[in-house]
Amino acid sequence: MTHRLPPIAALRALEATSRHLSFTRAAEELFISQSAVSHQIRHIEDIWDFKLFERQGRQLIITKEGQMIIPVVRDFLGNMNRTLNEITNQESRTSIRISLVQSLAVKWLVPRLGKFNDMYPEISVWISTTDELVNFSTDEVDIAIRLGDGNWPDLQIDTLLREYVFPVCSPSFLKRFSAPEHPADLMRYPLLYRHSFDICPRWRDWFKDAGIAIKKLPRGSHFPDTAMSIQAAIDHQGIALARSAHVEKDLASGRLIKLFDIYSESPVSYFLICPHKLVTQRRISVFREWLLEEAATSQKAFDRVMRASSGHQSKIMAYGI
Repeated sequence: MTHRLPPIAALRALEATSRHLSFTRAAEELFISQSAVSHQIRHIEDIWDFKLFERQGRQLIITKEGQMIIPVVRDFLGNMNRTLNEITNQESRTSIRISLVQSLAVKWLVPRLGKFNDMYPEISVWISTTDELVNFSTDEVDIAIRLGDGNWPDLQIDTLLREYVFPVCSPSFLKRFSAPEHPADLMRYPLLYRHSFDICPRWRDWFKDAGIAIKKLPRGSHFPDTAMSIQAAIDHQGIALARSAHVEKDLASGRLIKLFDIYSESPVSYFLICPHKLVTQRRISVFREWLLEEAATSQKAFDRVMRASSGHQSKIMAYGI
């Protein structure tokens, strides 16, 4: 059975009266007349067909029915006010919607995002993850980060990160298995694979760059993206082929170590993509500037490590970026 609901103004009068147990004080709080409060209460009683208050002498008493319904009304009004405040606060903040692949979001962007939030607390960053290309005309996206060759016409394109690929594992994994002395030794270890479709170097490419001819790769677990294979390596499940942008924090913390001074350079890079018409907007310009600075710092640190490496030597090098 559906009951009629009284107007919000009447519910507010009921809630205020229940707290003050006085029509006069409720009227003062609501900035209306006492008669208006009395009229609102009578209107609710007529709609619901039961009394909400009774008088004992000069004192106002809440009826049994009123004691049942008033907490519900109070919760309803409170929830509505909180929700409206939340909506108002969100609308008062400037937002940026950014789209990128999940692995880069998890392993590179999100760990850094706290710094941007501290610098620009008035800007709210909304992240969505997908491997699909963005249509800025139809999708609710301001900025995208994509892996590719940088050929996206009629858009602002900035190179964000170049990709290097190399094997990594956890220190505990090497304690359980003897450390490999030569790249070919990795054929005897459990390797971790990603089966997503992209043109980034894979295990067969890395072995080729290491000068190892491979007829058949060893068996191993397969994961849908790089982030999952890296997490499996952190959990001592095997050796993953890491992409440089995804393992900076893990290498610096010692959760992962790099095996050998051999890496494959990817033919594609990460690019920051944005419509030209948005570049001059402050919310976009400050985020773009911050993101490019973070990427430049990360890239320089990794390039420095690569230059310090002694080329295709068969040794294990642990490093931090």
